[in-house]
Amino acid sequence: MKKGIEFVLPGEIEKRSFAIIEEELSARGITLAKEEAPVTKRVIHTTADFSYAETMRYSQNAIRIARGLLAQGANVVTDTNMAKSGINKKLLAEYGGDVFCFMADEKVAKEARERGVTRATVSMERAAKLSGPTIFTIGNAPTALISLYEMMEKEEFRPDFVIGVPVGFVNVVGAKELFLNSNVPYIINEGRKGGSNVAAAIVNALLYGMR
Repeated sequence: MKKGIEFVLPGEIEKRSFAIIEEELSARGITLAKEEAPVTKRVIHTTADFSYAETMRYSQNAIRIARGLLAQGANVVTDTNMAKSGINKKLLAEYGGDVFCFMADEKVAKEARERGVTRATVSMERAAKLSGPTIFTIGNAPTALISLYEMMEKEEFRPDFVIGVPVGFVNVVGAKELFLNSNVPYIINEGRKGGSNVAAAIVNALLYGMR
């Protein structure tokens, strides 16, 4: 075995990874809120980026509210098929929920072209028509967050919960701030960082904490 490489059984890799995260957080003098810690740690585990320990934001009672919705059979709407594929659908289904992503739907693309809007806008409008509680999980398109907020302003729709972690440089920070200043329960990462993998990790962390 080469220097710096340790033999770890496959079943122990995640456990060891979280132990390392704990050690490094402690070394950095960072203490996470107990209820929120499992979610933030899983995001760090997914990205190997400890800056999330400083930038993750949770509305009051966010974890309890999100898990309550999932326990009621809430559906999860994503803005990418990558996020959809990363969510533990089997575990979600045990509570009666499903995952939806309308972004690749041909009808969505056609309507977006005809109206001169983004597919994210049309996707959110379609998602707003789903029955039952819905958790919007946005990891890529700030336009999705903006569209949800605009529907709220027009009093057409109010999301039950928003996970807002789009990544990028254009409208990303501003789109997140819309919900940081709203009365909608949320989990949001401030700044430019995020992504579909982060969005899926947050949903999974919520689900795993319910077992």
